[in-house]
Amino acid sequence: MDIIDSVEALSALAQPTRLEVFRQLVRNEPDGLPAGEIARRLGVPHNTMSTHLGILEGAGLVTSKRHSRSIVYRVDLTKVRALVVYLLKDCCAGKPELCSPLLDDLAPCCHPTAGAACA
Repeated sequence: MDIIDSVEALSALAQPTRLEVFRQLVRNEPDGLPAGEIARRLGVPHNTMSTHLGILEGAGLVTSKRHSRSIVYRVDLTKVRALVVYLLKDCCAGKPELCSPLLDDLAPCCHPTAGAACA
């Protein structure tokens, strides 16, 4: 991850509908969601949703795969991890006690047994 990739990813997320799409997809990992289902859940017209999904995919935050007549979208967790690491790598100038509250907030969602507690 470099500055150009991080700006592209953050720019893609800097729009309310795309941010909510991203959050819906995070909640539905690892199965993902069909584009039509995302549009229905968010009350967004299908053509508008296609544009939003294209921007997220172009930024590398989501991937798509055709399943029969549907296109299913998933979050690219590798790219998300790279973005978060890029943003926090030098956190607190080497003073882990300052970063601890941030990491503590993430820990319950990242634990394999957390399940729905992350939503």
